[in-house]
Amino acid sequence: MREIRIPPSQAIVAGALAFALAALAVAAPPPPTNVVAEDNPWDDGSALRVTWTSDGTDVAAWRIRRTLGEEERRQQRERHQIEAAAQAYATALAAAKAAGQAPEDATQAATAAAQAAATKAGGDTLDPFMFVGIAGASDRSFVVEGLDGESSYVVSVEPRGADGGYGEAAISAEAQPAQQLFRGDRLWFGIMLFGVIAMILGCVVAARNGVKMRIRRIAGLDAIDEAVGRATEMGRPVLFIPGIQDMDNVQTVAGVTILGRVAKTAAEYDATIEVPTARSLVMTACQDVVQSAYYEAGRADAYNPDTIRYITDEQFGFAAYAAGRMVREKPATCIYMGQFYAESLLLSENGNAVGAIQIAGTGETSQLPFFVAACDYTLIGEEFFAASAYLSREPLQMGSLMGQDMGKAMVMLLVVIGVICTTAGALGSGQAQAIADFLANNVLKS
Repeated sequence: MREIRIPPSQAIVAGALAFALAALAVAAPPPPTNVVAEDNPWDDGSALRVTWTSDGTDVAAWRIRRTLGEEERRQQRERHQIEAAAQAYATALAAAKAAGQAPEDATQAATAAAQAAATKAGGDTLDPFMFVGIAGASDRSFVVEGLDGESSYVVSVEPRGADGGYGEAAISAEAQPAQQLFRGDRLWFGIMLFGVIAMILGCVVAARNGVKMRIRRIAGLDAIDEAVGRATEMGRPVLFIPGIQDMDNVQTVAGVTILGRVAKTAAEYDATIEVPTARSLVMTACQDVVQSAYYEAGRADAYNPDTIRYITDEQFGFAAYAAGRMVREKPATCIYMGQFYAESLLLSENGNAVGAIQIAGTGETSQLPFFVAACDYTLIGEEFFAASAYLSREPLQMGSLMGQDMGKAMVMLLVVIGVICTTAGALGSGQAQAIADFLANNVLKS
């Protein structure tokens, strides 16, 4: 038998490679122990918390994987079958065309191949695990989110060495997430909510006990008396449009509430008020509100239900009627309170053209610029919704409004503190950055 001699240089290289491979094998990080997956407490039933122990000091990170839920497995199987069918169809179609088959025969053969491939792929064994995230080397727990509460899951934890290689994984027993009665991550939201409720109730009680609630003056609402008085002096009507939406819209409700004050002032001044509406239910509500206002003013005999009429649900049909009414009747005062869209500029421009005093209010931010440009007074945003409390001065509404403002002031203060702390953190203050992170991730978390 012939003896094989290995040159010394090659022997040295082979020995070095063997030593390196042995070192890598030794350096593989050990698997974690005591891997336990359990329901994450105080959540909505979409997360599991996995914990583990490890004595390994050469672990750079932990790779977390989990099994697929029932619906995810079905979707994975469908995707796999579709991919297999598409690949088989393309391959078979190209082969059939290369063989010179007729297009119809080639398509039929490719379809049969795709169906066979999909059927075969349905029996393939797929990877039951999916990647979830990476945990730090010092971490011993991880929250797996985005789960289905109807499925059970197994979680895998794999150590990653300093060289980027992964060691042996350890898996947990099956666990199923469950929904709790309260969500722990919304604790601070609940505290703030109950705090605002307490403020509102406290302000309502204080208002009922005679404590004066100060609300800043709103020029548009203060001008209602002047505008109605002007209509009386000129012998022209007051035109009030409560938006173009139905009574299920909060802006329509706010507009109808303001209509009550305008109608009462018109009754006291003996002015005519006209209310065209774009919804039949709004017409009925406006008739009731105006009639009540006339009764309250002691002018029940002056109430005329025919001045409150339904026109049409069609947006621009209603706008055309209102614009034509302005040109013919030339009202001295036009008041727009409610939800408006593209017709806002058509209405306000026509009112401006006939020389009417115009007061508008809406919560539709896209239409506010048109009202501001064409009207004498505009209620912007919350001024519109605060109008009922401003006009009535009723303790319940005044206290509620004041309590809400106090709650908003509290949130604004927290935001300002967060901005200051974030700025200080960017300049190197670790404590300030910790406060900012706590406010962003806990107190002000949406």
